[in-house]
Amino acid sequence: MRDEMTQEQRLDYLVEAFKADSVEYQNLETPADAEGKRRILRSLMNIRMPRQISEQTLQIQDLYLAGRAEEKGIVELGRIPTIRDALGSKHPHGDRLSIWQGDITRLQVGAIVNAANSQMLGCFQPMHACIDNCIHTYAGVQLRQECSRQMNQLRIRYGRDYEQPTACPMLTPGYNLPAEYVIHVVGPIVYGNLQESHRRVLADCYRNVLELCLKQGIKSVAFCCISTGVFRFPAREAAEIAVNTVSKWLDTHGSATHGKDCMERVIFNVFKDEDKELYEKLFSEE
Repeated sequence: MRDEMTQEQRLDYLVEAFKADSVEYQNLETPADAEGKRRILRSLMNIRMPRQISEQTLQIQDLYLAGRAEEKGIVELGRIPTIRDALGSKHPHGDRLSIWQGDITRLQVGAIVNAANSQMLGCFQPMHACIDNCIHTYAGVQLRQECSRQMNQLRIRYGRDYEQPTACPMLTPGYNLPAEYVIHVVGPIVYGNLQESHRRVLADCYRNVLELCLKQGIKSVAFCCISTGVFRFPAREAAEIAVNTVSKWLDTHGSATHGKDCMERVIFNVFKDEDKELYEKLFSEE
């Protein structure tokens, strides 16, 4: 029966199910239009604490999110041009690097990178535009549950006040995302002037994510613009650090020891036009 439901019916079901799941918003008026219902559903998912949910609701959520992924359009790795093909770049790893502008949750790659906070539970602000909120929304409630499970295990080991350190990546399944995995990493937050320590930690974020990919056998990864935006790392310098760190890592891991196929593609995912221009300029200067 659940497979035979339309997307509209799934949406209606999920809005009422998540309202019923929430003590505070059980009596919230449901909008009549589909867009309003989608906003309500996303908001209720955003504020929901990690806990169990009925199997039926979970199955309908998964079917609904699969439908949303199809509606948005899944982008396969083969459809993302390399910088060699797109820009004519002479970068030594031009056949393993890409710039792609758009919604990272559409990418069907080995892993996408989430700019997380130190609690590692996603963004609880309803409809917030940050990448953490977007990834958790389209992965489904299982992602927050898994992040919570891993953090609870770490708190058993390190104490109940444990928070995830910067540049220490956490791996989870992608659940309802096209990507197989999500790699969550906390980047440096810039208060005041940019310091050398900020630069060093941001480089560690990129390097440690790539090392985790190598360890897990992940052959393609899409990086977001870690620490820019609300974390206030200047976009130009962040892009330079990203490109330099990834390039040096590929220099080492294209050797006979590791084999070039240890990482088939690294994608720099951007959303803003100005970020796209920054990365294109860096690679055009090669």
